[in-house]
Amino acid sequence: MTNKTAALAATNTGTAEMVDRSGAVCIIGAGPAGLSAARMFAAYGIDYDQFERHSDVGGLWDIDNPGTPMYESAHFISSRDMSGFFNYPMPKWFGDYPTRRQILQYTRAFADAFGLRDKVTYSTAVASIHQDGEHWIVEPEGLAPRRYRAVVCATGTNWDPKCPQHPGEFNGEVRHSSTYRSPREFDGRRVLIVGLGNSGADIATDAAQNAAEAFISVRRGYHIIPKHILGRPTDTFDKGPAAPLWLLRLGISALNRVIIGDVTRLGLPKPDHKLLESHPLVNTQLVHHLQHGDIAVKPDVVGFEGDAVVFADGSREEIDLVLYATGYNYTIPYVPNDYFTWSHGRPQQYLTAFTPGRHNLITLGYLEVNSSAYTLFDQISNMVAQYLLDQEARPDRAAQFDHLIATDRPDLSGGLNMVKSDRHTGYLDSHTYRKYTARIRKQLGWRELSPDLFAGIGRPENEAAGASRPSALQRGKGLHV
Repeated sequence: MTNKTAALAATNTGTAEMVDRSGAVCIIGAGPAGLSAARMFAAYGIDYDQFERHSDVGGLWDIDNPGTPMYESAHFISSRDMSGFFNYPMPKWFGDYPTRRQILQYTRAFADAFGLRDKVTYSTAVASIHQDGEHWIVEPEGLAPRRYRAVVCATGTNWDPKCPQHPGEFNGEVRHSSTYRSPREFDGRRVLIVGLGNSGADIATDAAQNAAEAFISVRRGYHIIPKHILGRPTDTFDKGPAAPLWLLRLGISALNRVIIGDVTRLGLPKPDHKLLESHPLVNTQLVHHLQHGDIAVKPDVVGFEGDAVVFADGSREEIDLVLYATGYNYTIPYVPNDYFTWSHGRPQQYLTAFTPGRHNLITLGYLEVNSSAYTLFDQISNMVAQYLLDQEARPDRAAQFDHLIATDRPDLSGGLNMVKSDRHTGYLDSHTYRKYTARIRKQLGWRELSPDLFAGIGRPENEAAGASRPSALQRGKGLHV
């Protein structure tokens, strides 16, 4: 009997009494961040339950997961060899920048390799949680409430679309990019993409190849970084010790002048910030389509007039579809809003994970970082696990960390003076974060991540399960994602 079946059977008997799991931890979400926490808890012997509102693991990378912002042409923004979970590299047959299908396959293989699936209660959203003294009450939809010692919120940041409001009446279709799935949606239509983050640039590239006419509306200029330099993924040059910021800027700027050139001649505004002070665009396909006239740049939208969109320079274009690629609100809907301290729409968490003033309310994956999010998930999960263990085995050491949660406010930006926007509030430099958390671990006597930590769980291998390339027949039969 699965976790889900057993829980439903108990509920259907008419009992709605509290389930006492006060010695265990609740993980909410079974995407990459939730699976990172699950593997770490399994490795350290921490009892936990895990709830996932979808029917399988994978989070937003499953295009069939209701509400996901995933689209058919999506790829990982960081490269294969810089992006995997700790000691679980992506297969070498994956592309340099893996497709959404490959990332989903990899994530599910990770769950299989470490035996994480059986602990997940599927198709069960968490309706709410609240603090009850030293414990947490979790209310899964359709099930009896449960009492836990700690809660890990790992449901992600890209589920609550942020849409601007523009004046006027528009006869065409207006949607957020979270609803976009396929380039076929653009066939024969005049399309405007509003916003130019990396997802917006991807979708604009789809529009350039499929729409009758395609436009992008931008408020500010962006630095564009090529995906490859000398045939290598660009982010692989960032291995090892961090280069000084001035040297990094100098090197990338010099290469950009050679490879990409002046973006203003393509119609894009001149960037109003230094390189790396905002998330750069990693999309030379967009440059290609701008160079070939497949898509045109427009300034900010100021309003609608019937069939037309009006822009800040007074120009107007007749448009059939407006797609807002304008980002997402950070929301954790099952947690009372006042449990967190918010700034610019972001919860102010210690080291992105620990909630000042709310003991054992933990967030995992609520961060903006310039490199390798999955391995950072593991770094954070490793600290979370040892902190939870110390609360029982070494309360003096846990108290030291409690003091840090309450008082320590490190600058983890790496000296980057980021653009003043909600998205960049609390932006992390990965080198700075790793260096600082290493110091915390040393101070507290916590162990670093090492391959032997996971030796006793699942069936870990050096590469993801199914590391050999699946045949076309296997893919067609659905044996591989």
